[in-house]
Amino acid sequence: MVKASTLQLRGAQHFRQRLVLSTLSGTAVRIEDIRADDTSPGLRNYEVSFLRLMEKVSDGCVVEINETGTKLRYKPGVLVGGKQLVHDCGLTRSVGYFLEPMIVLGLFGKKPLSITLKGITNDSKDPCVDTFRTTTLPMLKRFGIPLEDLELKIVSRGAPPNGGGEVRLKVPIVQNSLTAVTWVDEGMVKRIRGVAYSTRVSPQMANRMVDASRGILNRLLPDVYIFTDHYSGQLSGRSPGYGISLVAETTSGCLISAECAANYTVSEEGGDLSDAKNQKAPMLPDDTGSQGAMMLLEEIKQGGVVDSTHQGLLFLLCALCPEDVSKVRVGKLSTYGIKTLRHIKDFLGVQFNIKPDPTTGTVILTCVGCGYKNLSRKVS
Repeated sequence: MVKASTLQLRGAQHFRQRLVLSTLSGTAVRIEDIRADDTSPGLRNYEVSFLRLMEKVSDGCVVEINETGTKLRYKPGVLVGGKQLVHDCGLTRSVGYFLEPMIVLGLFGKKPLSITLKGITNDSKDPCVDTFRTTTLPMLKRFGIPLEDLELKIVSRGAPPNGGGEVRLKVPIVQNSLTAVTWVDEGMVKRIRGVAYSTRVSPQMANRMVDASRGILNRLLPDVYIFTDHYSGQLSGRSPGYGISLVAETTSGCLISAECAANYTVSEEGGDLSDAKNQKAPMLPDDTGSQGAMMLLEEIKQGGVVDSTHQGLLFLLCALCPEDVSKVRVGKLSTYGIKTLRHIKDFLGVQFNIKPDPTTGTVILTCVGCGYKNLSRKVS
């Protein structure tokens, strides 16, 4: 799998994805023109934080950044994993930005990964930690990863702009390789579950979100149960916030998720958090619950065995499977999903056969895995 050549890339798009595939394939990358024309050019704080996190979970990786931050050279090292690692994710992006790469990389480390991530746990930019716990981790079971060894514990919640949340992630290593999947049966929705959380606000906020979302979802089916999760004191982080995460389970065991968070947001450049001009007032709890329900119904309408936010991860896992055929069904291809397919072809040499299904409006993708094996693990 190790390649000697350096892959030349441009722009700041899909930064995490490029580094993850670079590490897995052993391909060095050189990224140029990183926001070269912006008023504040170069890497953002959360991208630098992600590079530091990559250095913690791997051994021997080399990172070179020019003075303006517009050029980056990354030479991957050996994935090590490790126990009791701690990383502060900062306040410009949530923990969800860092979780997906850690789940994939943790599977192919030398030792199982156990890491504590601190920062914002729920915001409107990235998938929240509830979605990872209820949807992403169960999805890995399809690829032969034992669910009992996977764990994501929410110690405390943190809303923007000041964060204060903490989650603990445990990922086992793959002993040899993943299992190829044939996953095309999406089934019919049989139940909907969810979590309405609130931090540093009245517990009544969560109840209002539940009432609003149930008012919409009960028209689809009666089996709807949404838990309320109110945090107070030290476990509630440093900022007020609330939101809802919903999961629809189908008769074939597929999990379709959607979420909506309401909190004070701040510009990506990280302006003064105390300045009212940089802050945007959150939605009302009733609107948050209604929007979360409508987003879930939209995901269900599109069809597929996963929702649009999990397409990229699904394609990546299929590409890392043994040299066997994997076949999956998804709804309308998302922009992130399309870019993932292109990067998989560049780094791993795996090409997907895409066939639309006009009767259901879904897309069936077929590929032969690259036969990726966990070469970092200890052999007893």
